[in-house]
Amino acid sequence: MGRRRGDDRIVVPVDTGRAELVPDPDRPRSWTLLLDDAPQSHVDLADPTHLEFEYVRRFGAALDLLAPPGTPLRVLHLGGGALTLPRYVQATRPGSTQRVAEVDGALVELVRRELPWPADPRLKVRVADARATLESSRDAGYDVVVADVFAGARTPAHLTSAEYAGQVARVLTPGGWYLANLADGPPLRHARAQVATVRSVLPRAALIGDAAVLRGRRHGNLVLVAGRVEPPVPELTRRAAGDWFPGRVLAGDQLDRFAAGAAVVTDADATGSVPPPPGIFSVRR
Repeated sequence: MGRRRGDDRIVVPVDTGRAELVPDPDRPRSWTLLLDDAPQSHVDLADPTHLEFEYVRRFGAALDLLAPPGTPLRVLHLGGGALTLPRYVQATRPGSTQRVAEVDGALVELVRRELPWPADPRLKVRVADARATLESSRDAGYDVVVADVFAGARTPAHLTSAEYAGQVARVLTPGGWYLANLADGPPLRHARAQVATVRSVLPRAALIGDAAVLRGRRHGNLVLVAGRVEPPVPELTRRAAGDWFPGRVLAGDQLDRFAAGAAVVTDADATGSVPPPPGIFSVRR
C-alpha cells in the first residue's frame, strides 16, 4: 500500500520510479498521476469523458472523428498510465474492444486499486512491453493504435524506428489510424524525424499541437495522426481551434515542409526522445 500525505496524495514506489496520485482540488473524484514528478494522466472517476491534459484532448478529438459517433472500435493502447483514454472510449463508444499494454506491473496494480476502471470483458489490461505486444498481435487486428509511452519522460528508442512503425502498420486495418504523443522542444528534431519515419509506412498524416510548440518556441506535446487514407483534417482543425487549449493542424504541404530533410529512423540508429527541460513540471509539493 502507498503512504498517504496530509493532502491525501498517495505516494508509491513502482517498477519505473515513484508514482503519486494527487487529488484534483477543483473536481471531486479526480486525480492526477505523476511518475517521478512528471504528470502522466488525469482521471475523473465521475466523468470519464472529461479530458484535462492538452494532448489527451487532441487524442480524444481524433478518436471522436475517426469513426461515426458511438461506433465501437478495436483499439490497442501502448502505454496505460491511469487508463484515461480507455475509459473515454468505454464511455463514448460502448462495445469497443480494447487492449492496454503497460510495462509497469506495480503501476497497473496501483491504478486498479485506487482508481478502478469499470469492469468490462472487452477491456484487457496486460503488463507487457509495447513493441513486444505489437509483434505478437495479428495482422489488421485493430482500428486504432494509440502510443503514449514514456520512460523517464522520454519515449523509448525501440518505439521510434521504421521497424516499429512497420509493426504498427501491420496490425492496423487498411482504414485504421495510428495516434502518437510526440514530446519535443526546439529545434523539434525528434518530432520531425518521427513524422518522416511514420509517414514512410503510413503516408497520410496530420500533426496537431500548440502553435508555439509547432514553431519550435517551447517544449510540449504534439499528436500525430497517421494512416493509409486521409485524416479528417478540416474537422480536426475546427476541433483544435475551438478547444480549451487552441491548437493548429499541419497536413499536406505544411506537414511536408515540417518534416523536410528529416531522415527516417531505423532500429540501428534509434534514440529516445529529447528529455524535457529541467523544472518544466511545476507541481506543488
